[in-house]
Amino acid sequence: MNQQFYCTAKAPLVKTISGPVRGFHYNGLDIFKGIPYGRARRFHAPEPMPAWETALDATSFGCVCPLMEQEKPKGELLVPHRYWVQDEDCLNLNVWTPACDDARRPVLVWLHGGGYFAGSAIEHIAYEGENMARLGDCVVVSINHRLNILGYLDLSDFGDEYINSGNAGGDDIILALRWVHENIAAFGGDPGCVTVFGQSGGGAKVTTLMQSPAADGLFQRGFIMSGVIGDTLADCKGSGRKCVEALMAKLHISTVAELETVSYAHLAAAYKKVSPSLKAEGLNVGTAPHPNDFYLGDPLTNGSGFRPETADIPLLVGTVFSEFQGFTDPLYSMTPEEIFGEEDAIRLRSLFKAAYPHRDSAQLPLVDTIFRAPTIQYIQERAKAGGSVYSYLFEQDFPIDGGHTAWHCADIPFVFHNTCLVPVCAFDGAEALEERIFQAVLSFARTGNPGWIESTAKTENTMLFGTDCHVVSNHDHALIQALQPLTGQIFAAMSKGAGQIQH
Repeated sequence: MNQQFYCTAKAPLVKTISGPVRGFHYNGLDIFKGIPYGRARRFHAPEPMPAWETALDATSFGCVCPLMEQEKPKGELLVPHRYWVQDEDCLNLNVWTPACDDARRPVLVWLHGGGYFAGSAIEHIAYEGENMARLGDCVVVSINHRLNILGYLDLSDFGDEYINSGNAGGDDIILALRWVHENIAAFGGDPGCVTVFGQSGGGAKVTTLMQSPAADGLFQRGFIMSGVIGDTLADCKGSGRKCVEALMAKLHISTVAELETVSYAHLAAAYKKVSPSLKAEGLNVGTAPHPNDFYLGDPLTNGSGFRPETADIPLLVGTVFSEFQGFTDPLYSMTPEEIFGEEDAIRLRSLFKAAYPHRDSAQLPLVDTIFRAPTIQYIQERAKAGGSVYSYLFEQDFPIDGGHTAWHCADIPFVFHNTCLVPVCAFDGAEALEERIFQAVLSFARTGNPGWIESTAKTENTMLFGTDCHVVSNHDHALIQALQPLTGQIFAAMSKGAGQIQH
């Protein structure tokens, strides 16, 4: 591999609409980190950056959004992390490109996970865009934006200047996509071939964008990884007034304008004291999108479904085999009979063998329903709405403690072609699986088709990514339907080993 590095006053240098930015060249790529795409006052809509003349140094990652909780390293074997400097001035993005030329390559824009309240564009080691850009001959962009109460606290009752504060984080993402639309050609990308993709909360943000009219025309495809989560990331309904008033009372201030200047540490501490009781009452406490004229709400719960304006956006949607259950060691030693009882276990084992004939039915308690059940519904409704939608399920096992089913985030290194950065992915067959998944993702980014038949309202054609990759139709629908009402029993079993949950 050519590991040539250079970084000079003139190369690599790109003139954006705001001003010149200088990155560095390494391993056949031009790399730019921490480019500011906008700025924003707390709780206000973001604005484009003012113009600058002198070349901006884009060789270091920018700050990430402040988080509500102190990060604590754990579960690094399963999901290796990075921890970074936090600051409210966090509207920045990173670009990896094979060349700053006029090749018009497909563009993949990464939206990080962590719900709408945590995470960052560089949180996971596997988020690195270098291998995807080089091996896929594409341009990769990752975005930081406002989160938690900075990005999703509704203050609209307190004046028009806060009219969409409940979706400020989403407005940040839209501004970043507008930056991509206006500037990415100078980085060798095609502004007419943009795929937004994300995992968990990042996948949910793809749907949020489709339900936001201001994002229309800024992306052409969507890839949702474990990002359809039902009530787990439900929209914030109703007014945020009571939460805001409780915050002001706790902080001993009398105006919303003063909330803008309180230190984030004090703001977060006050929020953590007042929000639990308000949330228990079903009130809007922020940290998730707020349905209004700017964001029309989740298509499965808002009553109006998918916006017809998005029907021409192909979607690739999927989950992994165990999701949250995959982090809980005790489930690997508990039998279906212990969790469900003898009678239900017999019935469920039969449904499991029909869905996964190549697996031991003892793995039944490890089957995810939290993501999989709403994903099945999402795919059905999307197909009914006329949009092309492709389904996948990542079911590769890993060599931990004699065999470990796939957990939430386990597919990320394969999508980015970064298994070389994650030790647990070093097993026989990993490279072949990585290549299979990577090529499907790049095919989807280029053409809108990952390489298998799309799903319909009645038939979900799901690519199973694992030791034997193949397409199945409605393979687990009966199993998921039977398991979903029993999810509480699985989580009760998980709680017995809560101290061993690793993520």
